[in-house]
Amino acid sequence: MKKLFLFVFALSFLVIQTAQASTPKDTLVMAFNIDEIISLDPAEIFEFAGAEYAANAYDRLIKYDVDNVSEIYPGIAETWDISDDGLTYTFKIKRGVTFASGNKLSADDVVFSLRRVVLLDKSPAFILTQFGFTPENVEKTITKLDDYTVKIVLDKAYAPTFFLYCLTSTAGSVVDKKEVMAHEKDGDLGHGWLKTGYAGSGPYTLRIWKASEIMMLDANKNYWGDAPKLKRIIIRQIAGSSSQRMLLEKGDIDMARNLTVDDLKSLEKNKDIRIRKRAKGRIYYLGLNQKNKYLKIPEVRQALKYLVDYKVLEQTILRGKATLHQAFLPKGFLGALEENPFSLDIEKAKALLKKAGLENGFTVTMDTRNAEPVTSMALSIQSTFAKAGIKLEIIPGDGKQTLTKYRARRHDIYIGTWGPDYMDPHTNADTFARNPDNADDAKSTPLAWRNAWDIPAMTQKADEAVLERDTAKRAQMYLDLQREHQQVSPFVIMFQDIEVVAERANVKNFILGPSFDSNFYQYTTK
Repeated sequence: MKKLFLFVFALSFLVIQTAQASTPKDTLVMAFNIDEIISLDPAEIFEFAGAEYAANAYDRLIKYDVDNVSEIYPGIAETWDISDDGLTYTFKIKRGVTFASGNKLSADDVVFSLRRVVLLDKSPAFILTQFGFTPENVEKTITKLDDYTVKIVLDKAYAPTFFLYCLTSTAGSVVDKKEVMAHEKDGDLGHGWLKTGYAGSGPYTLRIWKASEIMMLDANKNYWGDAPKLKRIIIRQIAGSSSQRMLLEKGDIDMARNLTVDDLKSLEKNKDIRIRKRAKGRIYYLGLNQKNKYLKIPEVRQALKYLVDYKVLEQTILRGKATLHQAFLPKGFLGALEENPFSLDIEKAKALLKKAGLENGFTVTMDTRNAEPVTSMALSIQSTFAKAGIKLEIIPGDGKQTLTKYRARRHDIYIGTWGPDYMDPHTNADTFARNPDNADDAKSTPLAWRNAWDIPAMTQKADEAVLERDTAKRAQMYLDLQREHQQVSPFVIMFQDIEVVAERANVKNFILGPSFDSNFYQYTTK
C-alpha cells in the first residue's frame, strides 16, 4: 500500500510539473478525451480511445499499411495460407516475440486470445463470432497445430480480405495467456483483472490508468520490433478545447487532440505549433430508437433527415474537421456511396410530419456527450428541429453515461460517431444494415439493434454481400444496399470525420491512420 501511495504521489507531481514547465524530452504529453474508456481488456474494448490504446499496447497477427489499406502485411504471423475451399486459414507465428512480462509468445497465446473473445462474448465478440465461432466449437475451430502454427476454420467461404481485416481489429489482439490466467477468478478468464490490467507484447506497456483522468504508458523493454523512440506517453483527460489550446501554447503539453474550429484557427499563425489532418473512417450520425412511438413512423424518420442544416454545420462547427457524407460506408472503402440526397428543407419536413398526423410536432430527447463538436452540433439540430415543431430536449452526459444508455436501448435519439472495426465494407454494413435478432436479450447488438430496427430482408442482403468473392459485384451490392438504407433507415448519417491534431513543432512522426486503432506512438520523436 505504501508503494502504491508513493507512486500515485509521484504521478501527481509529474502532472503538476507538466502544467508548469516544458515537457520532458523523452515523454510525449497529450490532451485527449479518454472519458469514454470503460475497459482495457482487448476482448471488451469498443471505444475510439480504448482502441487507440490497444493498438499501441498489443500485437496482432497481421497489420495493414495506413497509407494503402489494401496492403496487408505480417504482424506476429510471419505467413498465412488459405485453403482452396476458402474455409481454413493457417498462420505461422513469429518466433522470438516476448510479452512485457517476459513470457514467450507462442501459438498457445494466439489460440487462447481468439477463443477468449468468443467465450467472454463482450461487445466486440461479433467481429469473430460472425465467422461461425461459438463457445461450443472454438476448441475445434481455433486450434494449435504446433508451438508456432495456428489453424482457424470458418463456417463459410467469405471474401478472403474480410476475415483477414477482422484479425487487424482490437478483437485480434494477442494477450499473454500465462499472465492473464494467473489472475483468473471464478472462471472469468482473467477479465476482472484485465479490465484495468495489462498483458501485451506491444511497443508500449500500461503503467497506470485512472478512468476519465489520466493514462500513462511506458516503452516496452522487451519489444520484438523497432524500439519505441520515446520512453513514456502521458495522456491527460482535458475535455475543454480552450484549456487544451492554452496548455499547448505554453508548452505544458506536446499535443492537443480535441480542439474546436475556433481554437484551431487561433493557432494557424503560431510558428511553434503544427496542425495536421487525416481523413478517418468515423462518421457522425443520429440513431432514432424504433421503440419510440414517434420515431418508428417512416415519415418521421424521413422528416428528420430534412431537419439538419448539413451545410451550416460543415462550414461552421465542423469546418475542416469533417466533410458531408450521408451513407454508412466511409469514403475510401470498397463500394462506398458518395451521394448526399438530403439537405435542410423545412417545408418538406413539415409535409412529411403532416402525412404522419404530427403537424403540431412532438417532444423527444437526445442523449449527447459533453464534448465538442457534438454538443454544438446538438444545439444546432435542436434549433432546426424546432422550426418544424419538434421539441428536442438535450440530455448531456459523459462518454460512458451516454454509451451505456445507448447500448441498453433506453434512448430516444442518440447523437454520436461510429468508426469501422476493420477495413472491409462489412464492418459498417454489419452494424448499420444487419440485425439478425431484435429481441432485447439478443447476443448480437449492432447499431440497428440498438435502435430496435427489425430488418430481416436487409440483413439477408448484407449477408449475401459478404460472401461475394467477385470484387466488382460485391462493390455494387454495397452501393445498392446504401441507397436503400439512406431512404428507410432510422439513421441520420451526416458527416465523415477528419481528425485534426495540433502539436508542438518539435514533435515528429506521430502516425495518424485511417482509423483510431491505426494511430501509432512508436515512431514519435521530440
